[in-house]
Amino acid sequence: MQSKNKFMDDIGQMMTNAMGVAQGAKDEAETAMKGLVDRWLADRDFVTREEFDAVRAMAQKAREENDALKTRLDAMEAVGIKKKK
Repeated sequence: MQSKNKFMDDIGQMMTNAMGVAQGAKDEAETAMKGLVDRWLADRDFVTREEFDAVRAMAQKAREENDALKTRLDAMEAVGIKKKK
């Protein structure tokens, strides 16, 4: 019986070691893939979410200012047209 237990212990230890090696390989592959994707994205000059949100906020503010100026201009033109008549 002792030899069977030793054999099973050895098989169990081998399986544990194999799982550790597989986990290490998985982690290394994930790290390599993340590095590859990061370099690819950096080469494409994509903007970060923060940069995109900042530009979007600036564009929204510019649209609002433009609308306000248009309203003022329309009011000024309406007064100017009335005075000409």
